[in-house]
Amino acid sequence: MLKINKYSVKGEEIGKVTLPKSLFAVESKKPDVLLYEVIKMYLSNQRQGTSSVLTRSEAHGSGRKLFRQKGTGNARPGNLRTPIRVGGGRAFGPKPKNWTKHIPKKKKRLALKLALTQKANEKQVVILESLKFDKPNTKTARELLDKIAPEKSKKLLLIDGNNKAIIKSFSNLPYVKTDKADSIYAYEILNCNFLMITEDALQRMKEVFA
Repeated sequence: MLKINKYSVKGEEIGKVTLPKSLFAVESKKPDVLLYEVIKMYLSNQRQGTSSVLTRSEAHGSGRKLFRQKGTGNARPGNLRTPIRVGGGRAFGPKPKNWTKHIPKKKKRLALKLALTQKANEKQVVILESLKFDKPNTKTARELLDKIAPEKSKKLLLIDGNNKAIIKSFSNLPYVKTDKADSIYAYEILNCNFLMITEDALQRMKEVFA
């Protein structure tokens, strides 16, 4: 059974916690392939696809011929909207596109569990007592992290719910990101070097994903 350290709100080690096998001890036949598919889907869905430029037909300007075809020594002229002129339309430019990809829910759940299993095996997971912030306090948040994970590496804190005081307390700290335990993705787990989960968040993850 996999046991990890548990820390108090003051950053003191107060015991061990046994991680649930249903989340942190999962196996798959082709884990790398599955993680690749899910992460590619996640990154693709982050793209807005709103890039757009004016084509020759959409650019502003007259459609008349600028000067006569022959006798000037210049190239054959087009109108003001031709792509070779300043202010003209752009040839083969980007247009709005939907980059959304879909993957079955079971695959996404399994990929998340595989990512959690990998972090647990690498000893990069700790459990925190339930955090309570009456108001945003970055100083207290920094002192807590300095005792648990002082190195400058990407850290992910999972909490239960949307506590604005907690989120604002950690948002000003470099290399730190907070997220809700019931809406986490495999990419976010793998993209951090240190995963911190509150007791409430761990219980929420059991209810939603296990």
